[in-house]
Amino acid sequence: MKVLVALKRVADPDNANKVKIPADGSKIDTTGLEWKPNPFDEYALETALRLTENGKTPKVRAGEVVVVTFGPPETETTLRSALATGADRAIRVNATDEQLDGMTVALGLKKLVETEQPDLVLVGKQAVDGDTNQVAQLLAELLDWPQATFAATIREEAGGLVVGREVDDGVLSVRLKFPAVVSVDLRIVAPRSVFSLHTDPAHKYNEGVRFAPLPAIMQARKKPLETKQLADVAPGARAKVTYVSFEAPPKRKAGVKIADVDALLDKLKNEAKAL
Repeated sequence: MKVLVALKRVADPDNANKVKIPADGSKIDTTGLEWKPNPFDEYALETALRLTENGKTPKVRAGEVVVVTFGPPETETTLRSALATGADRAIRVNATDEQLDGMTVALGLKKLVETEQPDLVLVGKQAVDGDTNQVAQLLAELLDWPQATFAATIREEAGGLVVGREVDDGVLSVRLKFPAVVSVDLRIVAPRSVFSLHTDPAHKYNEGVRFAPLPAIMQARKKPLETKQLADVAPGARAKVTYVSFEAPPKRKAGVKIADVDALLDKLKNEAKAL
């Protein structure tokens, strides 16, 4: 099986207090922010690795995993990390954040899919910065491929996958034939959530994503990393979503001490109108 995994670099959500907005509100100042792979995309990569291996011998890949990201040269750190984790090849599409939105990325991925011819495209259900949850659905429509979103479980079968989707009242199982597009949710990295045809169903993975040992990090420097231009994979594409301005939310007023329960109830009823 050949799997294409789309990754995005995002600002670490734990550093939200470092976000600065200039007086003119024209953009967000990212100085001092720490960058990391989008967590849901990390789950997609872990899923791809599990689908292309025997769980008992993960160092022997039974398929190919290609990772791709859209962004400036600094995003190659994200790709190298994915290569160290176990991906075989990487592609960076050179672009600035201002050039990208969900449709532009989907158009670029469509071109890469036509070139790479993967059996499966895996992405995180959404990025934790924009939270648009669009790319998987747009890509499936552009390719006219079957898709499953919010995948919590995946089991490979001959010619396709059985995917357990997170829905409001439980898990809905759907069957997909290759080629297909799947977006994954956080439960996909549970110990028994993903199995390939090469892995014993009794095998139990570790909880969460795997981490690269130092030797793998060193070896990742020698793995192929190709650079393409946005104009080549999405010619003429222009971001349809643009940000006009930014402003910080109003500061919260300081709290007040309440003498007793009766005073609290009075404020909730007459001031907050919550009762």
